[in-house]
Amino acid sequence: MSKNVKTYALLGLVLIIWGIIGFKVIGTLSSEPQPEIVVKQTSQDFQLVKEKDTFSIIADYRDPFLGTLPPQEKNTVKRPVVKKEVPKKNIVYSGLVSQTGSGNTLYFVSIDGRQYTLSKNEEVDNVRLLSGNEESIKVRYKGITETIVRAK
Repeated sequence: MSKNVKTYALLGLVLIIWGIIGFKVIGTLSSEPQPEIVVKQTSQDFQLVKEKDTFSIIADYRDPFLGTLPPQEKNTVKRPVVKKEVPKKNIVYSGLVSQTGSGNTLYFVSIDGRQYTLSKNEEVDNVRLLSGNEESIKVRYKGITETIVRAK
């Protein structure tokens, strides 16, 4: 095709497109009454039901940045914690004797009616003497730490 043929073909195409646009504009602006469209509305009772959209994402694919798989969750069954009642021993603090020469202090402690002389960190009948002073002592029995005040 020659250059003139292409120019005239494109000119004809442009005139057709502008002709269609002009026809639509003139048709819209014309004063002729257009037929009205009547829409029938029926009255029906509609009930809107809102359902919550629930979903879950299963992300068991490889991490694209780290290149690792996610850790697997272990199915652990939670067992109810049963606390065993530890039978409480009858512990009475009677007093102390302080020896100045060796720096060792002896404490008089009665455990279940039997009297013992204990020093710090000494254990008798599963009762360990942790610390003490003139007024009170701290003892541990089966993992429970108790403070016992001196009997008067």
